[in-house]
Amino acid sequence: MLFSCENGLMVAVQVQTYLGRARDFLEGFNLLKDDLDEFRFSSALLGIHCAISYSDALRTGMGCENVSSDDHRSAADDLKRRLNEDRSVENLRGVEHLKNLLSKKSRIEYASETVRRDEVEEIVKHAERFAAWAETTGRSLKVWG
Repeated sequence: MLFSCENGLMVAVQVQTYLGRARDFLEGFNLLKDDLDEFRFSSALLGIHCAISYSDALRTGMGCENVSSDDHRSAADDLKRRLNEDRSVENLRGVEHLKNLLSKKSRIEYASETVRRDEVEEIVKHAERFAAWAETTGRSLKVWG
């Protein structure tokens, strides 16, 4: 992992907490995504929160000391900056999937109008792609331990 020995254990625990949460959201997402007519909002939100937790795990493992729920949109920019600084990750496509998902979070959670099925299908696609990218990236950076 990418941290000092002094706070290494604490960071490792935080990374594993976020990673466990991401995988839990992903499992729930996978259970519901095949029935978007019945579980449209649940599937979409689980996919978005899965991506947020994966991002938190990656960023924490790469040295971010404070992941905040105040502004998730800045998480994508922070992740991209950290990946660019590391330079061992060439595939940054996951960051675009994360940005796409984060841009839809408030609409899915709070908008009064109905969210169309094709919008949710797009969220599902980006969530699946981001989760796969995050797993690969976390392993290659040895952030997962």
